[in-house]
Amino acid sequence: MAVQDQIKKYIASQPEPKRSDMEALHLLILRLAPGCKQWFLDGTDETGKVVSNPNIGYGSYTIKYAKGETREFYQVGMSANTAGISVYIMGVKDKTLLAETYGKALGKASVTGYCIKFKALKDIDVEVLEDAIRFGFTAQAEKS
Repeated sequence: MAVQDQIKKYIASQPEPKRSDMEALHLLILRLAPGCKQWFLDGTDETGKVVSNPNIGYGSYTIKYAKGETREFYQVGMSANTAGISVYIMGVKDKTLLAETYGKALGKASVTGYCIKFKALKDIDVEVLEDAIRFGFTAQAEKS
């Protein structure tokens, strides 16, 4: 199944109002990064064991490991969680940056080193979330 079809199926499987919020967020991210690579990770490891929630990824950057190995991964991601939606801003080295820069201005959201969690789009300032997503694409583009 094509990645775009997996993404549509995943979003469609969510209950309302989460489904509508995820559709809106998906379109917002695609507007911010038109033509970006899209990813769908089903949340299972190579043995089929569930290790995370399924997630949608956008963009691409290369992770460089200490031993010289590299791996391609997405820059910005999104997934449904039991309480709402998580948005991932990947590869941020300063684990306090997202919370310090966007945390208070977002509204009802929990912000960690790379994850922004919220119950619904109506609970947050979407323009601030847009800024955080834009930062995620820009920060990784500068590293690649």
